[in-house]
Amino acid sequence: MVVAEERVVLRGFGGHDVPDFDVIRSCVHCGFCLPVCPTYRVTGRERSSPRGRIWLMKSIAEGRLDLLDPLFEEEMTLCLNCRACEAVCPSGVRYGEILEASRAQLVQHRPQTAKERLFRFLGFQVLLGDMRRFRAANRLLRLYQRSGLRALARRSRLLRLLGMEHADRLMPEINDRFVVADGSFYPAIGERRGRVALFVGCVMSTSYAHVHEATIRVLTRNGFDVALIPGQGCCGALHVHGGDPESGRRLARRNIDALDSPYVDAVIVNAAGCGAALKEYPHLLRDDHDYAERARAFSNKVRDAIEFLAERGLSAQPGPLPMTVTYQEPCHLAHAQRITRQPRMLLEAIPELKLVEMAESALCCGSAGIYNLLRPEMASTLLQRKLDNALATGAEAIVSANPGCMLQLQAGLRARGERVPVLHLIEVLDRAYAAAPATRPAEALAAG
Repeated sequence: MVVAEERVVLRGFGGHDVPDFDVIRSCVHCGFCLPVCPTYRVTGRERSSPRGRIWLMKSIAEGRLDLLDPLFEEEMTLCLNCRACEAVCPSGVRYGEILEASRAQLVQHRPQTAKERLFRFLGFQVLLGDMRRFRAANRLLRLYQRSGLRALARRSRLLRLLGMEHADRLMPEINDRFVVADGSFYPAIGERRGRVALFVGCVMSTSYAHVHEATIRVLTRNGFDVALIPGQGCCGALHVHGGDPESGRRLARRNIDALDSPYVDAVIVNAAGCGAALKEYPHLLRDDHDYAERARAFSNKVRDAIEFLAERGLSAQPGPLPMTVTYQEPCHLAHAQRITRQPRMLLEAIPELKLVEMAESALCCGSAGIYNLLRPEMASTLLQRKLDNALATGAEAIVSANPGCMLQLQAGLRARGERVPVLHLIEVLDRAYAAAPATRPAEALAAG
């Protein structure tokens, strides 16, 4: 009796947001990405490198691996999407695009648990989908932090019982004041050089509202009107990174509708992850007949605050700030936007400030959006490495330019009992201006 072999049908990519096979096959397997990949550096595994992950994607596209193979999901979620590989790739592989598309495929085709569906609904739709709800939730968090409830929850071990100790340690301190896109207008000080719109976002508008306030002061001090244009919302980065590009597209359209104005010279962002997301709206909306061209025009106006000030030059001379700092490079500033020299130029423009470079300044700190919540072990390994390098410089402060990095570093320093502050670069510049005479001129600082 002959027994017929059962043919196994492997599931491939399908539906919408399929990884572009031309991008997948543009990888020539040279290995330049290996030394800069955080997960490869930690594990030493080929499959945990960009080259290895692209091989897995190619295997699915060619029918040699099942889309729902646990190994594929493990590697797509272990990746931090730091984009360091893109910055060194001689073939120009757009790795971030195919990684995010692969995650979208997993969300589409893998059955999700009730807990996962609830997390996505509450986080992506309820909170980040509407800034009024987001601010209301932040007011409740502020009450929790200030009323003694947080201390009680920690003492009673309730957080440990609920499995929320790690999340509580990473929770940002909520500011007393929020910065809201309510139509407020801040006129330039001195000679007017232009008008910009500030992208307010979500976390930056609540936990880091003081950085927004510093950004407004620095921009107006340098001759730029600043407008807080109503109607804008979350940038959508967390949605796209988390495999929900459709929600990201809805938010992108909203932001373009709000901020696409002929009356502003630039849209200024002071969060590296948000800036990278806004600049990539043309890819996100490439198939949208009504928004594709508008997205290209909009993204051409988007500038990180550091990038913008370095391009336009400082018209006001910062005052002396006698302190030693080290600079932690946010991945989506250094790798996704390729902004590396400009932050150092601005720091070097501050009299008496000393910049001491840390080792591996561009290696990911482990934050990566909500990665530190979802993959705490790898995130912690990278954080400890980053803190070792930062503290070895002897700096009085660690400077960065992204809220996720700053939260991650602050949490790690608290856990070590270190009192070294983590400052946004714009905060440092704002402090220097506070020490300067109001009318002191500056030599033009142009990007090199």
